[in-house]
Amino acid sequence: MSSIPAITGLDTDELETRFNQLGQPGYRAAQVLDWIYAKGAVDFESMTNLPASLRTELSSHFTISPLSPVDGTRSGDTTRKYLFKLNDGRYIETVLIPASPALYGERSDRYTLCVSSQVGCAYGCRFCASGLDGFARNLDAGEITAQVLAVSRLSGKKINNIVFMGMGEPLANLQNLLKAISIINAPWGIGIGARHMTVSTSGLAPQIRKFADHPLQVRLAVSLHGASDEVRETIMPVNKKHPIDELLDSLHYYKSKKKQKITFEYILIEDINDSSEQARLLASIASSLKAKVNLIPYNRVEGLPWKRPGEPVQEAFLKILTSRGIQATLRREKGHDIEAACGQLRLRKERGEKVP
Repeated sequence: MSSIPAITGLDTDELETRFNQLGQPGYRAAQVLDWIYAKGAVDFESMTNLPASLRTELSSHFTISPLSPVDGTRSGDTTRKYLFKLNDGRYIETVLIPASPALYGERSDRYTLCVSSQVGCAYGCRFCASGLDGFARNLDAGEITAQVLAVSRLSGKKINNIVFMGMGEPLANLQNLLKAISIINAPWGIGIGARHMTVSTSGLAPQIRKFADHPLQVRLAVSLHGASDEVRETIMPVNKKHPIDELLDSLHYYKSKKKQKITFEYILIEDINDSSEQARLLASIASSLKAKVNLIPYNRVEGLPWKRPGEPVQEAFLKILTSRGIQATLRREKGHDIEAACGQLRLRKERGEKVP
């Protein structure tokens, strides 16, 4: 990482302290934050209400964006995938998804941004591209926040919803995640409401409890992908450390602290977790927590053997859930034609392959 801190990772108090250390009045912090978050400034030179000498000094002490756009691909369904290069030469991905009214109850002109929290991932879910080259490091708060600003600027779209479901396990980077959430939520920051942000986890039970104690009403999604320990362990190694019973205990604790519904994400993989028995077990789990279920047909990853089940199997799985009173949706996932599953673009870039 660059030794020069990104302003996108500092809150007002921290920035005021930095200005005081530079011999500047604290109110300069509010001016700079207004330029970045309200006016969209990408350099200090454009901040014309600051003295020229201060703008030069700020350039030597801070960076506004700790990442640079490298590539962007656009799906036929208007999903857009962005590859960014970090200051240490690593790569991360961010995906902009047009809202699905059937899934989120949102207007179709609204946009959800899938944000990365780590470079790579240490949890090794068998179906996922993010961890194929292992874990490199956590993103800091500035790198997380900067993804929202960069995609908003590059796409020209207003971001309505944030999902921390890109590369990495967000709850394994809890401190930086919570700081980024506070900046994204702040009225002086990006100003996205807590209820429009979702943190997705592979099931780190102790971290779910810590996250539950955070005051903001941020939503929680759990990547379950198997409704029994036997099935879940075949594709999600984290289940060996935090089996389903422990995970459910932590989710009941979360429910006791939050007003938001929990969502289970369940990727349907042919002959692995798509049986009627798994559907019945999933219905029981979801019912105990009054949780929603998003069913997602598997999104192909080059180099992995998994396949999506046929549509009749997908529909049968969904019917078992809904017949038991579960609020469930079958997501016809977006971005399939641009390999929108997180990690694929970054993996090809870091291996020196041509990125389309």
